[in-house]
Amino acid sequence: MNRQDFSYVLPEHLIAQYPTADRAASRLMEIDRKTGEYKHRMFKDIVDILNPGDCIVINNTKVIPARLRGKLAGSDNTEIEFLLHKRIAEKRFEVLCKPGRKCKPGMKVIFGEIIAEIDDIAEGGLRNVTFTYEGDWDALLDKYGEVPLPPYIKEEAEKGRYQTVYAEHEGSVAAPTAGFHFTDEILKKLEDKGVSIAKITLHVGLGTFRPVKTEDITEHHMHSEYYKIEESQAEIINHTKRNNGKVIAVGTTSCRTLESCADENGIVTSGMGWTDIYIYPGFRFKLIDGLLTNFHLPESTLIMLVSAFCRREYILAAYQAAIDEQYRFYSFGDAMLLL
Repeated sequence: MNRQDFSYVLPEHLIAQYPTADRAASRLMEIDRKTGEYKHRMFKDIVDILNPGDCIVINNTKVIPARLRGKLAGSDNTEIEFLLHKRIAEKRFEVLCKPGRKCKPGMKVIFGEIIAEIDDIAEGGLRNVTFTYEGDWDALLDKYGEVPLPPYIKEEAEKGRYQTVYAEHEGSVAAPTAGFHFTDEILKKLEDKGVSIAKITLHVGLGTFRPVKTEDITEHHMHSEYYKIEESQAEIINHTKRNNGKVIAVGTTSCRTLESCADENGIVTSGMGWTDIYIYPGFRFKLIDGLLTNFHLPESTLIMLVSAFCRREYILAAYQAAIDEQYRFYSFGDAMLLL
């Protein structure tokens, strides 16, 4: 399949620049993935849609202030930007540098009390960097770093709104945005109804920001991301499957983690590791029965994943209906539930 097969035209005013005042006030498009039929709902209706015995799987990763802006040492104040990608050792990271042509091995960049030395060039033009600092790294990162909002968001977000209410384990450079719509109240209502909530972790990496550039989508390569599933959480998911409940992945990150860790019988194995799973049409899903997600960028790996779970033609038709109905798109936008 070609990249253009996943394209659509979105009016710019439908790109959500800020979250709704109430997380649960977002709209929800419910789609029957077997027929493509859809209903327009509100997100709070998810409590009525899901049934006792079902299970939602949420990604409890937390976004770190992974963007650093500093100066190239010994230069005429050349500005350099780092985006932390992967921690290799205690003080060593793989980073994306801008402008890359200025960031050569042996050069140093100063971010306040943090000094970074560029060691070498890694795969995909990334840089391996060693940081030197005094004191607590997390405190310094909080002081000098910024949460890296997606490039299409031009407005400053209220602190904490580019996190889910259940964010717990720090490590992502982007948020699992499908979870933005949940409030503590909605989660409690689901539990009271008999819907289980399983928590897993996948630290979202740079792949979120990287577009598909190859014409043939099968030639695209995903960056690896760290995941962890506790044994107790795997048991919640497996118990649901054994009792014929539906397992609904909240977001593409939860989906990718579950499908990475499921065997041919749809049983999840607990553990931790790295996954570079790439899901596009033709993929055979082993575990999930439903997917809650947002409306994604054209030609992105995310819309390809959604089009693998539900026919591409149905997804593109639903996207056009969402545009006609003035839904809000992307990270701070409205949601879609595929069942």
